[in-house]
Amino acid sequence: MSSYRHPGIVFTDRYFTVPLDHSDPDGEQIEVFGREAVASGRTGEELPWLVYLEGGPGFGARRFVGTEAWLGRAVQEFRVLLFDQRGTGLSTPANRQTLPLRGGPREQADYLTRFRSDSIVRDCELIRPQLTGGEPWTVLGQSFGGFCAVRYLSAAPEGLKAVLITGGLPSLDAHADDVYRAAYPRIERKVAAHYARYPQDVERAREITAHLLEHPTDSAGHRLTAEGFQSLGIMLGGGSGSHQLHYLLENAFVRTPHGTELSDTFQEAVRTASSFAGHPLYALLHEAIYGQDERPTDWSAERVRAEFPQFDAAGALKGDGPVLFTGESIHPWHFEVDPALRPLRETAGLLAARTDWAPLYDTERLAANQVPVAAAVYHDDMYVDTEHALRTAASIRGLRTWVTNEYEHDGLRAGGPRVLDRLLALVRDDV
Repeated sequence: MSSYRHPGIVFTDRYFTVPLDHSDPDGEQIEVFGREAVASGRTGEELPWLVYLEGGPGFGARRFVGTEAWLGRAVQEFRVLLFDQRGTGLSTPANRQTLPLRGGPREQADYLTRFRSDSIVRDCELIRPQLTGGEPWTVLGQSFGGFCAVRYLSAAPEGLKAVLITGGLPSLDAHADDVYRAAYPRIERKVAAHYARYPQDVERAREITAHLLEHPTDSAGHRLTAEGFQSLGIMLGGGSGSHQLHYLLENAFVRTPHGTELSDTFQEAVRTASSFAGHPLYALLHEAIYGQDERPTDWSAERVRAEFPQFDAAGALKGDGPVLFTGESIHPWHFEVDPALRPLRETAGLLAARTDWAPLYDTERLAANQVPVAAAVYHDDMYVDTEHALRTAASIRGLRTWVTNEYEHDGLRAGGPRVLDRLLALVRDDV
């Protein structure tokens, strides 16, 4: 362990050893990481624990600077564990550099089946007694972290004092196909809202798409195609995402001695926004987090997109309609254009074909739940379907919802202390 101070807070880095396969506790072990955070004036106090589960899949816990955002509110009463879920951050990272240690694509795919929410929850349950002395703790789950929290309620509610979920109530029984059939219309609404705010972007997007259909480009090994450009719509799920997308588009072209070309500034911004180098598990496991039966996910987002021809860029250019952005979906072409994913193409295909996914949620146990649970549900959330979320909320006994259109999916980051205050009040019956 090592500790260090930021203004108003003390961080301590902690490492834990857990089984790769929890059904074989004496087998291969992996290392997972958590960063403890406590208010600087309360380091010696006995404080209740709150464990934070980040969104994703594939993202390590946010690296905070001092008491910024919601963390400053949390350490007023909790000792917080900012947990890097297995395969992310400092928790035995899984990526194109490390996965070949497992062997070929088949071995890599088998390995990655142990990186879903069921394994993450069992990691938490091994760590909890080491930190709390056996006492239950509070879980704060953002997005996919909320999916993990619902799994926690299904598998180990005895470890939970309370559960707080922000933008992360999963459907309990939807196949990936159902998830994406609900997602594409939401994305279309977000794109329409963006173009209503920035009508000049309609023509800009058409010009960029037309250029890329004829001249795909390469930037630092990342191949930019029309489909890749469309995928920038993932930005529209955040509170400031529409504005960020607009500013990215405004300097797309530059005049050169060879004619008009896409600017280096634009290409670098797109590469940065599109690369999975920092979170490859997002691409590898994005559809696997919905697998719960013998049906393969089989590149669900790609297949379902064919049911929505308005997202076809070439088709849009044949008429005078707008080019629609996409987002929150992973496609086979991602593993062709991104150098961080290219070596993992076959591994991804094997995961997409898998037919032995275990169920993640126990509906009977959730219906009899006794753990206080509060969830922020963001109206028309681009990433998590509101109808699915509310159906799940109604299936978990005692869960209290706060449905709001004040924030987008990143409400915990944008709203910080206010969002956390509201959820804590809900689980404590203070509102």
